[in-house]
Amino acid sequence: MAQPQVMDPDWLVFHPSPKKPDFTLPPGAVDAHCHVFGPSAQFPFAPERKYTPCDAGKEALFALRDHLGFDRNVIVQATCHGKDNRAVVDACRAAGDRARGVATVGADITREELRALHDGGVRGVRFNFVKRLVDATPPEVFLSIANKIQEFGWSTVVYFEAADLEGLTPFLRQVPGIVVVDHMGRPDVAKGVDHPDFQRFIDLMAQNENIWSKVTCPERLTLSGPPGYDDVVPFCAALVDRFPDRVLWGTDWPHPNLKNHMPDDGNLVDYIPRIARTAEQRQKLLVDNPMRLYWAD
Repeated sequence: MAQPQVMDPDWLVFHPSPKKPDFTLPPGAVDAHCHVFGPSAQFPFAPERKYTPCDAGKEALFALRDHLGFDRNVIVQATCHGKDNRAVVDACRAAGDRARGVATVGADITREELRALHDGGVRGVRFNFVKRLVDATPPEVFLSIANKIQEFGWSTVVYFEAADLEGLTPFLRQVPGIVVVDHMGRPDVAKGVDHPDFQRFIDLMAQNENIWSKVTCPERLTLSGPPGYDDVVPFCAALVDRFPDRVLWGTDWPHPNLKNHMPDDGNLVDYIPRIARTAEQRQKLLVDNPMRLYWAD
């Protein structure tokens, strides 16, 4: 894989030659959280973006998909593209039935525009509450969008950090349909799985069957580091064990905004059997759950 161009000096570029995983993915496995960036000459980055990534287009994503052994991708709109979802839709159309998209839209989105996104492969919207990545949006704006998308059977993805969970809980309980939380709500792994912060997230999932979680991004959460990300394993395993029908997994390629280390995506795949320890769990995590959520139609 060609080495991409660096756009921001603090940005680490994606791994140019990830290893072939030792773990063999089950047939039909889905990388349920990944991105495409540009190429910026074709799909310019948003003027209001908080970071400028390297180009990481659909061809590189599909090459990684095949190299790792995935069958499908769920491509999530990144904040650097704002509400311009053309790169995601372009990638979904190029992949045919092998990709679905998650878009970012505004409250003024029309039914016709949602239909066009749906026809282009989009099956969800993303709400970002991470303050360093986006400007604040009133919850009522997000709720109006969430209500609009129910006609199309879409789900909602929410991205926030653990410190904000308590304040966001009333909002999360109001969102209609299925709500998927990115990266387990970014827990502080130094506190351990039994800390009230992470138990609050478990309680939220236990009390609302519409809330799912992505057991993703150990490279963002770890203190112990690669290749095993040992300190993150208990968090992911706890959710897979308790909520096997409501968890998703993805690479997060091309790993935006990492400054300390860039993961080898082959190592990330080898992480999967450590958090989903039975064949049944892995089938649900990698195949059944994402297919039910994104390919039901």
